Amino acid sequence: MRPSLRRWDKRTSKDVAHFVADSENVRRRIERAYGREATVIYPPVDTDFFTPAEGTARPSGAKPYYLSAGALVPYKRVDLAIEACRRQNVPLKIVGIGTEENRLREMAQGAPVEFLGWQDADSLRELYRNCEALLFPPNEDFGIAPVEAMACGRPVIAYGKGGALETVQEGQTGTFFQEQTPEALADAMQRARGMRFEPAVIRARALHFERRKFKSRLSEFVQNAYRAHTAVAAS
Repeated sequence: MRPSLRRWDKRTSKDVAHFVADSENVRRRIERAYGREATVIYPPVDTDFFTPAEGTARPSGAKPYYLSAGALVPYKRVDLAIEACRRQNVPLKIVGIGTEENRLREMAQGAPVEFLGWQDADSLRELYRNCEALLFPPNEDFGIAPVEAMACGRPVIAYGKGGALETVQEGQTGTFFQEQTPEALADAMQRARGMRFEPAVIRARALHFERRKFKSRLSEFVQNAYRAHTAVAAS
């Protein structure tokens, strides 16, 4: 950000009555940038829709695969998922569209990678349900895809920074890698194959981010903010 915009941003932030952050990660950034406290309200995931498959067996004839779901833009680091799967010769299905698609398709030539483009919610749910794990290489503010995958009972292999640290639980709902490199991701994938994940435990974690809890937290925040405002106005 240019210095003039940074000064404007800092100055106008004083006009904000209340800050709301979608994660502790963002709350800390708000505090560093503006010297202000923020209330954390996690985004909701439709856990009534994103549910585990009935039974435990894959559809007949289906082959194991890893999944990447999100926009094909640089910061999502889908390139790491492609290269990690190439090195291990394991299938990867990529859901999403974006400016990086042509470059990613070119680098994926010869690798066991399938680009699926945009998928509707029903199709995405089936892809979550039947994957070995969701690969999540970016440093996100929060990250909806990991919670959707966990709601479907599937583990997440995530970069150990940002919002994923607040959703994924090491050894319980997935595992982390600490460097954004294909080698680190591949190592985490190999490590995850030796772990035992329970779909019910994974889903229980996702329920912390269900819509009902989001609505309750948001309603409580608005009511508290309104009471504080009216108390100041009356004084």
